[in-house]
Amino acid sequence: MAVLLLLAGVTLVALWPTGLPKRAGVAVMQRLRGLATIEQRIAEYGPAARARFEPRFRDAGVAYPPNRLVLVGLKAERELEVWADSGESFRRIHTYPLLAASGGAGPKLREGDHQVPEGVYRIESLNPNSSFHLSLRLNYPNDFDRARAADDGRTNLGGDIFIHGKAASVGCLAIGDEAVEELFVIVAETGIARVEVLLCPRDLRQASDIDPLPGFPSWYTDMLVHLRGRLGNVTRVQEDPE
Repeated sequence: MAVLLLLAGVTLVALWPTGLPKRAGVAVMQRLRGLATIEQRIAEYGPAARARFEPRFRDAGVAYPPNRLVLVGLKAERELEVWADSGESFRRIHTYPLLAASGGAGPKLREGDHQVPEGVYRIESLNPNSSFHLSLRLNYPNDFDRARAADDGRTNLGGDIFIHGKAASVGCLAIGDEAVEELFVIVAETGIARVEVLLCPRDLRQASDIDPLPGFPSWYTDMLVHLRGRLGNVTRVQEDPE
């Protein structure tokens, strides 16, 4: 019977009507395999997480859930900032410390280099059954990463880059279990399509000039200039409501 149910779940996902979300079919599969769904994790962690983060949204003058969300990862400062759209401007909601993030300044160029990527990313999916408590998967490598790799003649770009819980990581951003519970709920209830992630080597808002770093491709400096501009567009406003 269990095998028949599992096969039925596989068929449901495979035959799910084109253009309709497969989330319901995936949820069925997770239940059949004894795994938690996103909804179950939100029910489990949501009440305590909201009790912690909803006052931050109120203090910032942002309705929850927000229309848009921007996560700013600063590698040198070891911080992950959360910015939300108030309807008039973005407001900083909170800053989580990065408990672990391997590598140093510079983009991720290949599998196994242990680098946290740098650039403009999206949340690709949420994992309610992560071995690192909970996790949010980034869309690395994105189109920009693939195009630059093609220009450079690079292959094997790697992948599986997450923001996750716990306090250890190789190429990902670890923010601890309580923090990832909050972020998981916020992103799920905002909607992953409305979340942007800016990953920076350092706080580029403090840099008047961006000098080339030795050992990196020539396009890297131009990418940092673009990233600084995107970062400034989001966070140049006053962080506290008037």
